[in-house]
Amino acid sequence: MINYTSIDDIENINSWIKEAQQIKANPLENKDLGKSKTLGLLFFNSSLRTRLSTQKAALNLGMDPIVMNVSGDAWGIEFGDGTVMNGNTAEHIKEAAAVVSQYCDIIAVRAFPSLTDKEKDESEQILKSFVEFASVPIVSMESATGHPLQGLTDAITIAEFSTKKKPKVVLSWAPHIKALPHAVANSFTQAMHKMDVDFVIANPKGYNLNKKITKNTPIYHNQEEAFKDADFVYTKNWSSYDSYGEVLEVENNWTITKDKIGDAKFMHCLPVRRNVVVEDAVLDSDASLVIEQANNRTYAAQLVLKKILENA
Repeated sequence: MINYTSIDDIENINSWIKEAQQIKANPLENKDLGKSKTLGLLFFNSSLRTRLSTQKAALNLGMDPIVMNVSGDAWGIEFGDGTVMNGNTAEHIKEAAAVVSQYCDIIAVRAFPSLTDKEKDESEQILKSFVEFASVPIVSMESATGHPLQGLTDAITIAEFSTKKKPKVVLSWAPHIKALPHAVANSFTQAMHKMDVDFVIANPKGYNLNKKITKNTPIYHNQEEAFKDADFVYTKNWSSYDSYGEVLEVENNWTITKDKIGDAKFMHCLPVRRNVVVEDAVLDSDASLVIEQANNRTYAAQLVLKKILENA
């Protein structure tokens, strides 16, 4: 594997899950694999779990991580081709990516969408520019349309806690105070398509995800109907895709409650707004797997870095 920018980079998710579980059992087994190697982590947006877990994964492999908050610590980067740079941007991605490649053996990038220009967001300009102009492997720590490290983490977590050969997994929209990206929901959907699960999506009308992502996945506009016999309820807010980036009026209450999920396990990528997205009674119960998910972020990232290092 050269780059990891999408769940589609995973050929066999079951073998990846098994390898991640082996890493979790002995995280320092490959401590020498990354010796004298440097991981550059470039953050165009804020992060907690992604930042810390990817650094920890690098350290477990013997790598030296370098972290930069691009928007505050670097020159403004220009991504346009043929642009006359007489504005706020002082450095072009062509030079920036080439230079960082001289300092780092792997570059990990995190950049959110604008949620105002669908075509530009779906072009993945920032991520694809690093892939094009860097001379070292690129890892996506979340982009405009995908979060493949989180999607892999979620697959690992479901496999770890499933008690059935083919569990029912529900991805459910939930309320939020502002418009949020589709990245987590997209990558989770793609990951579930690679697993042997009974997968459905629940969201209000007007909130269907990109059909190119959901494909033939059953879509329910009745949350409680979708939750029937669910083993896992994965919850995430996302803004409207068709009315791109908008927050639409929703008739019913889509907040996750203990009564709604029944015996299902609850999952969320975090951070989560208590009693908006999900009530305390769920998060503070044994049904919640959010802390276990956060822990598995390290092993998902470590697996990806291990595969890249082994291919170097």
